This record gives sequence, C-alpha cells and structure tokens, in this order.
Amino acid sequence: QNFYGETDPQFFQQMQSPRRQHLLKELGISFTVEVLNGIDESYPKGLVYEEIPVYLAIHKAQYYKDLLDRQTILITADTIVWLENQVINKPNNRSEAVSILKKLSGKKHEVLTGICLKTVGKEETFCIKTDVYFCTLSDEEINYYVDNFKPFDKAGAYGIQEWIGYVGIEKIEGSYFNVMGLPVRELYQKLSEFITN
Repeated sequence: QNFYGETDPQFFQQMQSPRRQHLLKELGISFTVEVLNGIDESYPKGLVYEEIPVYLAIHKAQYYKDLLDRQTILITADTIVWLENQVINKPNNRSEAVSILKKLSGKKHEVLTGICLKTVGKEETFCIKTDVYFCTLSDEEINYYVDNFKPFDKAGAYGIQEWIGYVGIEKIEGSYFNVMGLPVRELYQKLSEFITN
C-alpha cells in the first residue's frame, strides 16, 4: 500500500529484534534490515525516564549515518522497562530473570520506547509510554515461564505476547504493541507526517 504519495521512500531499519521486524512488516512497509555489531548501548548516568530510550535510539542512528541517502529513511528504536524510578534491564541469566519478575509481580511498571526517524536532511524523535499492571505471580508461575520461554533477550524479562502475558498481566494502559517493542500506530502516524512535511 502506497500511503506516502507518488514516490515510495526506501525504509532502512536497524531493528535486530524479530518482534519489531514482524510488527513493521505488518504495517505494509517494505524495508531492509541492517545490523551493525558492536554498537555501544550504554547511556550517560544523568539521563532518566524517557530520555534514556530516546538517547539510545538517536545514538544507534549515528552508526548508520554514512549509509543514508535522500531516498532512505532510517528507523531506530530502543525499549526500556521503568519500575520505581529505575531501569529494569534484560536479564543475563535465569536467576536474574526470576528476580526481575518477582520485582514486577503485583506492581505497575512502564514500558518506554524511543524512536528516531532519520534521513540525510532531517531527524525526528519521539517516545511512547505504556503502563503495565502485573497481578501477583507465584514462584511456580515465574519458574515455569522462565524455564519454558527463556526471556533473556527481553527488557523486563518477559514478552507480553507469551504465556506470562495471558496469565500474569491484569491490564495495560496505552499501546499493546509498544510492550511488544514497537508502537506501530504511533509510528505509522509519525512516518506519514515525517514524509509529507
């Protein structure tokens, strides 16, 4: 579907996550995935809340600036989980995944995705927030999820589209797809505006 006008731009995205790739494809956008290894995903200590994923999205885009041309739009994104005024990172192992889920159990946390849209001539960033409410999880539920789904590549140690989302999430406020890793409705709107302006 060509909803951008007479000339389709080339979309070029850094997203290594298969979930993000799937969501972007479902928008009906043809794109090329480019992944550069060795990107530093650390951020300055003074950053808080939505500043963090936006900084990381911009930071990732800088690695690709030499590959851009006037017909290419680069999309980079980063998602964090925010609980009690701190970032909850991806777990490094089973024990960290269990520990993270115990922290999330029975509480509200926020999922923040920062996105950077970039061409040779311009750049735009935005951040989308979703509130996620977990019910109280038993140790058996947490252990079952971690052992069977191994959520070690996921911020917050869970995937909302997996078993834990069915049994453990009481409600969300905001974009469901943002919790999966990409707020597709908001991205669609921003891309439309980015291309026409």
